[in-house]
Amino acid sequence: MKISIAPTVLEKCPQLKLGILSLSVEVRNDYSDLLEKIKDESILIASKLAVEDISKQAAITAGRKAYKALGKDPARYRLSAEALLRRVVNGKGLYHINNVVDALNLVSIKTGISIGGYDQNNIIGDVLLDVGRAKEPYEAIGRGGLNMEFMPLLRDEFSAFGSPTSDSTRTMVTPEMNTFLMVFFSFAGADELDTALSYAEELLSTYADGKTLLKTTI
Repeated sequence: MKISIAPTVLEKCPQLKLGILSLSVEVRNDYSDLLEKIKDESILIASKLAVEDISKQAAITAGRKAYKALGKDPARYRLSAEALLRRVVNGKGLYHINNVVDALNLVSIKTGISIGGYDQNNIIGDVLLDVGRAKEPYEAIGRGGLNMEFMPLLRDEFSAFGSPTSDSTRTMVTPEMNTFLMVFFSFAGADELDTALSYAEELLSTYADGKTLLKTTI
């Protein structure tokens, strides 16, 4: 699988870098140790961060700026990291899905980087990060049909399947998944990517028996 960024995206988002992490994993619903770790991190974040300051974090500020450059309203279509942090700071906590998705969300709230998580076996051929088209079909997880026009959008040879706002049902994590692809959307450059990738690798190794197949930046 080749993953690349379209020139039209790089032209308007010149600082954009992608972190890529592929692992073999075991999806589980019994992961109390990880849930305790998420709870502790959420309490720490909520004690230090106000709602109005979330959008001022470097990773989120850069992402909002990139959305505006591409023509998407970041207040209406929030970056996933911003949406997760708003839940944490407002005391709502994170949704608990499974050990793999929850580990991804922990990395996201800790780093401020929006991360897509996909069943790699459902991705067909090469992947391109491009700009969403008008009326492009997209069934977002928990949100139904989503307007993807002007949004940074991952496409394989079959259809669009991921974005920094919401991933699609076509490549979503299921209990049967055994190969997990994470895409880190870093609109502020590569400075924090290595740390975020290594943290995700550590969490998935510990809580999902993860074994790394690929770790790189683009």
